[in-house]
Amino acid sequence: MASSVLEATRAAHEDLERLERLAVRELQRDPANARDRLFQSHRVRNIIDLVVTTSDRLVEIYEDKDGARKEEISNHLTAPAQDDIFHKFFDRLKDIRESHRRNHSARFVSDTDDHEELLKEEPAIEFSGEEAFGRYLDLHELYNEFINSKFGSLMEYSAYVGTFSQMEKITHSLKATRQYKEYLEHILEYLTYFLRRTEPLQDLQKIFTKLESDFEEQWANGEVPGWENKGTEKESVLQESEVDLDYYSSVEELVELGPEKLKEALAARGLKGGGTVQQRAERLFLLKHTPLEQLDRKHFVKGSRSSVSNVPSNGNNSKDDLKKEIALIEVKMRRLCEILDEVIVRTKENAEKKLTLTYEEMEAEREEEEVQADSESDDEDQQIYNPLKLPMGWDGKPIPYWLYKLHGLGQEFKCEICGNHSYWGRRAYERHFKEWRHQHGMRCLGIPNTKNFNEITYIEEAKALWERIQSKQGLNKWRPDLEEEYEDTDGNIYNKKTYTDLQRQGLI
Repeated sequence: MASSVLEATRAAHEDLERLERLAVRELQRDPANARDRLFQSHRVRNIIDLVVTTSDRLVEIYEDKDGARKEEISNHLTAPAQDDIFHKFFDRLKDIRESHRRNHSARFVSDTDDHEELLKEEPAIEFSGEEAFGRYLDLHELYNEFINSKFGSLMEYSAYVGTFSQMEKITHSLKATRQYKEYLEHILEYLTYFLRRTEPLQDLQKIFTKLESDFEEQWANGEVPGWENKGTEKESVLQESEVDLDYYSSVEELVELGPEKLKEALAARGLKGGGTVQQRAERLFLLKHTPLEQLDRKHFVKGSRSSVSNVPSNGNNSKDDLKKEIALIEVKMRRLCEILDEVIVRTKENAEKKLTLTYEEMEAEREEEEVQADSESDDEDQQIYNPLKLPMGWDGKPIPYWLYKLHGLGQEFKCEICGNHSYWGRRAYERHFKEWRHQHGMRCLGIPNTKNFNEITYIEEAKALWERIQSKQGLNKWRPDLEEEYEDTDGNIYNKKTYTDLQRQGLI
């Protein structure tokens, strides 16, 4: 039985109402743990996608580009005579009966059976092992790309995680490159993909649209963070590579600028930048007495002679477009980093913690996190009566007050080396000297974490003690010139320094 246009419209409206009820029912359910909460968000996201698809189909029906809906309405409601209406009705009834006769074994489908399975399925979400089901970012590929680029620098992975969003530290001359743009695009692509997996209900398209509209106004006014001097750069076309020849009276003075500076100045004028430093200086010095348009063709790079007059305009326009694209990507990336701020902090702490763990310890901790994620409950969201603010025990309930007093958990110890982290109770304080946080702080200070530094929590005290230990090691160090002994043929004993001096003078 071919479904009519009006029947398809009615079914689509019914599907929309059913999907809305399913989404409300799913959101009213309290998830058991973080993993279940993520699955819940993805199920609602799938329902929303179905709503959008069904709505688009309804819009196409109402637009009625082929005129089928209008024709069907006219056939049903605007018949010229009463007999025609009944005739068409019975023809339609005959088609329905014929359809059911041919498909007599068809299963009856309930109104709620079509989309009920959406609430039972477990969405397939792909996370890498490093991401730990959305708890951390996996920036290792981006880290390798950064340290191997011209604009990057060597640093540890944990330091990169904390600074990869701080684009203002990179100079403008290194930013205006294709390599830097590709690097930013890779970061934006990964953060967008990660956010869609961890927060599927976040409307990224709406966020980006608003950022782009605000960006155009800020760029025109030169107010984009990190690109405030765009206007001044546009006025001075070759500011960074410009060499004022009026200050130089000979080629030798230009040679002192160095090969890189001369190459930049020649390239800015469309001249060849090859050859020795002397040849580059001579080529640039020609412009002191000869206008750029009257120079011989052989001094120009191939293809640039005809566009010498357009170097300040056309070449700079393409460069400005590149800078504008890079600035827009930076704005988008900075906004995503603000949304994922907690995840970035967690990732940095996890990277620092891994530096102090062995492979076996990391595997054990990963398995423990997986078990904890599966069995974790949202009991902490419930209100627990704890007026004394006692620490929680293994069962998620406050420990007895006598146990709290016995272990001295009301006593706070702060460690400046650990970043002013607080430890409650003497036991936790003594134990923390061997934990990863304190070890990482000592490594940052360049001091070995030995027993000599137990009970030392201030940075200045640790540095002073380390200097004293180094000075003592210098006094007790083996000095062969003074302590190594030599004996001559007469049986006289000398140290190495004295023996070699007497031997050079021929006295031994």
